Amino acid sequence: MAASFISDFRLMWYLDELKKNEFLQFKQLLKQETVQRGLQPIPWAQVKKAKRQDLASLMTQRYGEQPAWDLALCIFPKIHRKDLCDKASRESAENAYRAHIQEKFIRMWSRDSFTEIPGCFDQTLTREEHESLEEYFTPRVPRRPHTVVLRALQRVGKTRFLMKLMLAWSDGTLYRDKFSFIFYLCCRELKQLRVTSLAGLISRERPDDSVPLADIVAQPERILFIVDSLEELECTLTEPESELCRDWREERSGKMVLSSLLRRKILPESALLLAAMPMRPEALESKLDHPNMQELKCFQDSHVKQYFCCSFGDRGRAMAAFSWVQNNEHLFTMCHIPLLCWMVCTSLKQEMERGRDLAATCCRSTSVFLSFMFQAFTPKGATRPSQQGQGLLKALCSLAAEGMWTDTWVFGEEELRRNGIGDTDTPTLLDLRLFRKYSESGSSYSFIHACMQEFCAAMFYLLDSPQDHPSRAVMPLEVLLLTYFRKERASWVFLGCFLFGLLHESEQQRLDALLGMQRSRELAPQLLGCLRILAEIEDPEEQVEFLLFFYALFEVQSDAFASHLMSSLREAHFPLRERPDLAVAAYCLKYCCSLRELTVSVPEIFPEERGPDPIRHSRGAAGDGWIRIIQSHLCFCRTRKVSFSCETGIFFEVFTSNPNLQHLSMTSTQLSHDEVWFLCSVLSNPVCNLQELLMDGCQLNKYSCPHLSEVLLSNANLRHLDLSRNPLMDEGVAQLCEALRQPACRLQTLWMDGCQICEHFCPHLSEVLLSNANLRHLDLSRNPLMDEGVAQLCEALRQPACRLQTLW
Repeated sequence: MAASFISDFRLMWYLDELKKNEFLQFKQLLKQETVQRGLQPIPWAQVKKAKRQDLASLMTQRYGEQPAWDLALCIFPKIHRKDLCDKASRESAENAYRAHIQEKFIRMWSRDSFTEIPGCFDQTLTREEHESLEEYFTPRVPRRPHTVVLRALQRVGKTRFLMKLMLAWSDGTLYRDKFSFIFYLCCRELKQLRVTSLAGLISRERPDDSVPLADIVAQPERILFIVDSLEELECTLTEPESELCRDWREERSGKMVLSSLLRRKILPESALLLAAMPMRPEALESKLDHPNMQELKCFQDSHVKQYFCCSFGDRGRAMAAFSWVQNNEHLFTMCHIPLLCWMVCTSLKQEMERGRDLAATCCRSTSVFLSFMFQAFTPKGATRPSQQGQGLLKALCSLAAEGMWTDTWVFGEEELRRNGIGDTDTPTLLDLRLFRKYSESGSSYSFIHACMQEFCAAMFYLLDSPQDHPSRAVMPLEVLLLTYFRKERASWVFLGCFLFGLLHESEQQRLDALLGMQRSRELAPQLLGCLRILAEIEDPEEQVEFLLFFYALFEVQSDAFASHLMSSLREAHFPLRERPDLAVAAYCLKYCCSLRELTVSVPEIFPEERGPDPIRHSRGAAGDGWIRIIQSHLCFCRTRKVSFSCETGIFFEVFTSNPNLQHLSMTSTQLSHDEVWFLCSVLSNPVCNLQELLMDGCQLNKYSCPHLSEVLLSNANLRHLDLSRNPLMDEGVAQLCEALRQPACRLQTLWMDGCQICEHFCPHLSEVLLSNANLRHLDLSRNPLMDEGVAQLCEALRQPACRLQTLW
C-alpha cells in the first residue's frame, strides 16, 4: 500500500493527524518495528525529543522516502488509526489517476502540436487563465452546487483550453484541494454510445480499480465533470423527469445520462463545467441550477502578432504579412483561432516565398484554404498536383462530404476505404497536415480542423457528382444549399460560404490551372440559380438565415450578380455578431435598392470603443465600420422601416443620410442618457423624415424627457411615438405634456403603457387632450391613475375641443 512518491512533508502531515498519546505510541512502535525489520534504529534520544516535523525528517533521511512511508503505514493500524491507511490508499489512487490523466493529455496535446511554435504558446495555463479558472468555482450562492457554463464560439480552441485545464490539475497547480477527481466527457464520443451509465463513463477514464467506484462517488462534492462540446449531443434538458436516471449505475442513452447529470438527478453535489457554443447557453441558463456563465476568449491581437513573428522567423516578412492580415477583417478574425492562425501563416509564408501577390492569392478565407490545400498537394518544383495527388484530393473531399451529411467528424478505416483512402494514404495525409490521429491506437482520424473538413466538402461538389458518391447520405447541391441557408445543421458553419467562394473568378482560374478542370465553371450557373431562387421566396425570414446568405454573396464578389440578386429583396432581418459581419452587411446592403424593412441586432462587439460620448466614439474604427454599413445601405435604397437592437449611439447619425427612412424600432434596446441625447439631436434635424419611433423598454427616465420634448417640437414629420415600459415618472410626463400642448407638435399616436404615471399628473394630460388638435390615439395602460385621475381625463374627453379617437 504505497504511493509512487511521498515526501517527508506528506509523512509530517499524517503525523500531525495523531493525538499526543498516539504520537508517543507511534514512537515506541517505531523503535520495535525497525528492530523487527533489521533496520538501523534512529537513536532513541533523538526520537524521544523529536516533534512531528522532526521525526518525519529523521525517518526520511535514515530510511529513504518510500521505506519511511511503509513504516508509518505499518504502525498506524497498531495505534488504532487505520483511517489514516484508508486515507493514504485513496490519495494513492488519486495520485495514480492524476498521473494517468497527465500522461493521456500530454499524448493528446503532442498529437495536435504540429501548430505549436517553441517558446510561443504551450500547454501551460497563462496567469490570466489560471486566475479565471480559480474564480469559476468560487461560491456565488451559499450551499448551491457549482455549475459553470463556458461560452465558446465555434472552433476557437475550447478543447485545447480544456486540455490545458486537465494538465494543470494533473500536475497539482489547479484545483488541487478542491477536486479529487476530474472526469472529461467529450460529447462527440458520447453520442457514439448507444447505451451507457455514469459509472461506465467514469470507468472509461480510470486506469485501475484500486479504489472502488462506490468510494469515489461517495464524495461527489470532490468530483468535477467537464463536458466538452455540449451542442454535439443537442441536449435540450426538456425530457420528462420520469425518464431521467436517478442512479449512477443505471444504463440509458448517452444523451439521457448526461441530461440526468446536468439536471442534478445523479450526484447532485458534484461540480460541472460545460463548454458550449454561445447560442446554447441562452437555452441552458433557465434549465440549470444557478449557472455561472463565463466566456472563453480566443487569441488576442497581441497573440496573433507574436505568433506571426515566431512563425515567420524573419521579422520584416512577419510584420509585412501581419500588416496585410490586420487590414483584412476576415483573415484577421480567422487568426484569432490558434490552428487557423497557423494555417494562415503557412499559406502566406509559402505564397510570399514564391513571390506571389497576396492580394491576388490570399484575400479571402476561401482563397487561403485553397492556397493551403494546393500547396499541400503540389510537389516541390511542380506547378500542379500529380495524378496521384489529384486522386487523393478527390478521395479526401469525398470523405469530407460524407462526414458533413452524416454528422461525422471522426473517421475509422471503413469510412476511409469506402471513399478511396487506403492504408498507405493515411501517412501521406498526416504528413501533409490535413489529417490527425484521433485515437491513441491510430485507427481513427479527423481533419486538422472542422473548417478544413467543410472546405473539402465544398470542394467535393466541384470535383465530383453527388450521384456518384459511395454514400447515399450525400445529397444533391440544391438540398445542400437549402439545408445550409435554413441553418438546419448547427455544425455547418462555413460550408455554403466556401462553396460560393470557389466560384470567385480568381479561384476559378486557379482550379482550371491546377486541376485542368472545367466542372467549377459548369457548376457556377447552377449555384447562382439556386441562390436566386432562395432570394425570391416568400417570407424569406422564415426560410433563410440572411447573414449566411450575405456571406455567400460576399465570397462570390460579383457586383453584377449581387446587384441582380438583391435588387428584388424587400426585407432583411439579421444579427451582427462579429466584426466581419459588418463588412459583409455593408457589401450586400448597398445593392438592396428595393429594401423596405431592415431589422438589425448588434450585441456588444465593440466594448473597447464604447464610452460616454457617442459622437466622439462614432469616429473610432469600429464606429466608422458600423456607420459605413448602414450608410452604404441607406444611400442606395429606399428603406422605410428599420428595427435594431444594439448598445451604441453611433447608429443614429444615419437618420440624416436617407430621407426615405420613416420607421425606427428600438424595442428593448438599453440606451444611456448620452445616447438618448444624441438620438434626439439627430431626430431634431430638419433633414430627418422619421414618422414612427418605437422606444418600448429602452430604460428612458425623467432625464430623457427634455430631449424627447425637443423632438416633438422640432420634428414636424413624427406621427407615432412609443414610450411604453419606461419609468418616465410624473416629472418626465409633465415635461412631455408641455411640448404636446404646443401647436408645433404633430404627433398623432402616443403609447405610454406602464410609465409609472399617477393621478397627480392627469391634469397635465387633460390639458393636452384639450389643446392638441392632432393627437388621435393615447395609451395609458398599466399606470396607477386611480379613480381620481380617470375622472379628470373623462372631464376633458367630454369637451368639444378634444379630438382624441382612441384611449387605452
